[in-house]
Amino acid sequence: MTSFEDADTEETITCLQMTVYHPGQLQCGIFQSIRFFNREKLPSSEVVKFGRNSNICHYTFQDKQVSRVQFSLQLFKKFNSSVLSFEIKNMSKKTSLIVDSRELGYLNKMDLPYRCMVRFGEYQFLMEKEDGESLEFFETQFILSPRSLLQENDWPPHRPIPEYGTYSLCSSQSSSPAEMDENES
Repeated sequence: MTSFEDADTEETITCLQMTVYHPGQLQCGIFQSIRFFNREKLPSSEVVKFGRNSNICHYTFQDKQVSRVQFSLQLFKKFNSSVLSFEIKNMSKKTSLIVDSRELGYLNKMDLPYRCMVRFGEYQFLMEKEDGESLEFFETQFILSPRSLLQENDWPPHRPIPEYGTYSLCSSQSSSPAEMDENES
């Protein structure tokens, strides 16, 4: 037998690819602490936190509008399934997290769909899961989008209706096409 025949079978690893966009990403250095295009391998037991506090969060944003801990992702396996899934939880008391068209308030969580748009404030994340076999590790990969993901992927610019209170999106730029007055040409 050759060493090739004796070698262990290499397991594929679940990967969460996150394409990110923010209108001020080039001027403000918001994503300067994120390594783009490289896959990062993490233990499956790790809860991955996103926010501005570098002591707590694995991925940080250089932006005072972001909560210390904005949201978290955790890997899990559903009963009677060999497929790993992600759960997303809003950790911000001030800002709702929008997953596709569902609004998550503080400490609300849900299963992350295979492909979805996650938004808060002016941040947009297109999250896409690639299944793997390993139960020990998963990977993350970030891609920086040069333009709005809502427009690029024909995502509806949905403004959710809150159950209680008012919903405000801190936006200095519109992510949807502007409506023109009929007198304008």
